Amino acid sequence: MAGKSGAPWWAHFLMYAGGLTMVVAGATAGFAQYALDRANNTIEQEDILGDNRAEMDVENIEGPLNILVLGTDKQGGSTRSDTMIIVHINGDLTQATMVSLPRDLLVDIPDCGPGFGGNPCQNKLNHAASISDDWDVTRANVVQTVYDLTGVRFHMGATADFNGFVDMVDLVGTVEICTWKEFQSHHTDRVFEKGCHDYDKEAALDLVRQRYQFYDTIDYDLNLYGDYARQNFQQQAIKSLLEQAKAQGFLQDPAKLTELLEGFGDKVTLDLPEGVTVTDLAVNLRNIDPSTMTTVRVPASSEQGTEWGDIERIHDGPEAEAAASLWLALQNDTLDAWMAANPEWVKSDAANPDSYTDGETELGTESASPGTD
Repeated sequence: MAGKSGAPWWAHFLMYAGGLTMVVAGATAGFAQYALDRANNTIEQEDILGDNRAEMDVENIEGPLNILVLGTDKQGGSTRSDTMIIVHINGDLTQATMVSLPRDLLVDIPDCGPGFGGNPCQNKLNHAASISDDWDVTRANVVQTVYDLTGVRFHMGATADFNGFVDMVDLVGTVEICTWKEFQSHHTDRVFEKGCHDYDKEAALDLVRQRYQFYDTIDYDLNLYGDYARQNFQQQAIKSLLEQAKAQGFLQDPAKLTELLEGFGDKVTLDLPEGVTVTDLAVNLRNIDPSTMTTVRVPASSEQGTEWGDIERIHDGPEAEAAASLWLALQNDTLDAWMAANPEWVKSDAANPDSYTDGETELGTESASPGTD
């Protein structure tokens, strides 16, 4: 089944924090520089890409650029990543496109962990991120798996913790998130009504963790089933939070802006080439408008009841051909031509619940079996 998906919050954040165009919009030049300097000091940097790093002229930053972003979840002493996205910036640094990699995509993994004797195997993509409690080992395995799948080497990398990020909702009070149907939370007794509503931190975090209730006909019709629904909610949450921050004066008040940047700082890490700072990115990516970012989903369709459970697979034929040409388009900066030729895999915005009639599907009826974790 062809599908489309919204991008997770942290892909948008990379453009907001990396470019900082929204954070300093409308400020004076001196105040903008203050914000950039503060960002340089608050956003941690680490080696994410290892050997899978593309060469980059740090003295003259030019596109195209490919950036790998990993969404992380810290549980106990372990760090996992079950959401991965490639952010592609075009040659003249004016347009960003995000390629969403499904967590349940069947891929070849170089190290499948102790249960496989450390040997390669074929499994879901998120299995690559669960082989060890050592994040350095897990992260390297994820990056290598993505490279083996795509053949793309990355100029920069980022990791982000969404659950921690949602704590920042307290800074602005509430965020608006829209749903295309009514459903009950998988984690609590809370019922989320269809339409657009304002949610506090607790309700917002509950909502952006949902995916099991999205295997109904309407979800498949919208190509927002399973984890793609969760990504859509995450996308809406970050955009709403930043819009609220701008409206409430965080951009004009140095004390508020510092609070906002420090909130980002412990939720995100960046892997920038030596000699490149967040300030450098702000200057070079200033012409990117995050609201125009386009999302591409990997050409794949779902299969139920396989030996790996319910999966997304790139099937031989048109899907495999489209996927192969997608990887080349990322490397050759020909994504515009690829998207024109493959519109069924492209999505430019979140689902609009107002465009669907009442009573189509409520509280998760007519659902198929969800995929396994």
